[in-house]
Amino acid sequence: MEKQTKASVQGRVIAAALFALVAIACTGTSIAAESKPTAQPPAGHPPMAAKKTAPAKPVKLVDINSANREQLKTLPGIGDAEAARIIAGRPYLSKAELATKNVLPTGVYISIKNLIIAKQTGKTNLKK
Repeated sequence: MEKQTKASVQGRVIAAALFALVAIACTGTSIAAESKPTAQPPAGHPPMAAKKTAPAKPVKLVDINSANREQLKTLPGIGDAEAARIIAGRPYLSKAELATKNVLPTGVYISIKNLIIAKQTGKTNLKK
């Protein structure tokens, strides 16, 4: 008789759990079907204004063809050794040459590429 009681209790627990799941599923569906987003804010609430952001300040770019060691060291990831390699490799036709000529590791170049420029002067001393 004990086995029948244990089995019937387990059956009732399973049935109750299934009933609860079905009830939750049905309730969730009806709530989701009833709640529709509205374009208007609730009464008594003013509409949200778009956040105004200040215009971005122009960044002063560092010219890799004319910057001194201290100016180059203001860039992230550039220390004494990197600044010396940049100066030794001048002139650069483009800032991308820092990576293509292995003057800087690619990761460092990627982190500073929006902060630098390679201005060209009238005199071009290309190394041969």
